[in-house]
Amino acid sequence: MNPQEVLYEDVIPGGKHWSFTLRRGTVLRLIDTEGGANVGMLFHNPQNPLERYNAPDTLKCQHTFKLTAGHCLYSDMGRIFCSIIEDTAGWHDTVCGNITKAMVRERWGLTSYQEHRNDWTQNGHDSFLVEGAKYGLGRRDLAANVNWFSKVHTEEDGTLVFDADAAKPGAHVDLRFEMDTLVLFHTCPHPLNPAAEYPRKPVTYQLRTAPPVAEDDPCRLSRPENGRGFANNRLHHLCGC
Repeated sequence: MNPQEVLYEDVIPGGKHWSFTLRRGTVLRLIDTEGGANVGMLFHNPQNPLERYNAPDTLKCQHTFKLTAGHCLYSDMGRIFCSIIEDTAGWHDTVCGNITKAMVRERWGLTSYQEHRNDWTQNGHDSFLVEGAKYGLGRRDLAANVNWFSKVHTEEDGTLVFDADAAKPGAHVDLRFEMDTLVLFHTCPHPLNPAAEYPRKPVTYQLRTAPPVAEDDPCRLSRPENGRGFANNRLHHLCGC
């Protein structure tokens, strides 16, 4: 099968949420269709949902503040959910967390589904709870999430600053999944987004088949810790532990 062949494609409108289980050896491409998108995302092991994405380990073991090509996303058991094999955006946030209902109310005002139907203002926190509930997950299963396409830098005094011009139309990021992974995601605004109106930026996603991971794979070799992470995955697949 041609690894470049798109097996499935769909568009998620802005301010919505979705979930699926991606199999090992699948590439998920996210495309910022119009520019200015944010994709909040969480990862769980579908065989043991207590194993989830660990933002602190992901950052400290790769000596980074941002995520981009060559980085791996770790679980709290030292395994790699997925690797970033291609990235034209260049910077993705994994420290600012999620926007909540109270934040949406304060910044843009709340609208209800009963009054506005599909145009109601949703938030990332509740979106994760809705998607997680489909798999028996609840509030205690939430963790610090990734915010794809959102760039946040720090000032000298430690203030976090959202770069509203960083997310460009057509930018994409490719995630190669190294183990079966339950993916929860939403397209609600980043918690630091200063937009005057509630932003509704669509995201296209595509599924492809990944080629085998080579011995000189950049993600495997980018840090010594990543080599150990791939070794942990190999043991996981050998014995299911």
